[in-house]
Amino acid sequence: MFYYIKIEQKKSNGKNSYWKTLIEEERFQDFFIESNGNMVIIKPTQHPKNYKSHLVIDKKTSSGTFNNPTPEFESLLKKYNIDSTGYFGFNKTLRYKEGIIEIGETITVAGIVKWKNLSEPIPEYNYSKIATLESDVKQKIIITDLPETVNFKRH
Repeated sequence: MFYYIKIEQKKSNGKNSYWKTLIEEERFQDFFIESNGNMVIIKPTQHPKNYKSHLVIDKKTSSGTFNNPTPEFESLLKKYNIDSTGYFGFNKTLRYKEGIIEIGETITVAGIVKWKNLSEPIPEYNYSKIATLESDVKQKIIITDLPETVNFKRH
């Protein structure tokens, strides 16, 4: 439903080293959330980006000179045309992290609520309108699965 990945390579220039981002990607689709029998549709968009996401990192892996990439990591690197080895056949120092919001996971979202008429019925939803979370120029939709936000109360 919503995921984020980042692949970085360790680079160095003399005495200093740093992590260069090779891939940073978010993918998602419109989704519904349900709370106490009420449904809201969330409509994130990439262009223009109308949301901010803060996801728990669910998976991390890395590779390096004496640390071969896992077959799963190697497959992901190939998908993005990234070689795991350098000029002399040594492993590049790479790291990967991903965050995923899965169906049924408890999440927190915030945004501007607008009511929309339904053009097609939603199974098991008996109303002609549904709330949607949208954004404007100043306020983005916030999407997170951070546990500390689940029971947050506004004062």
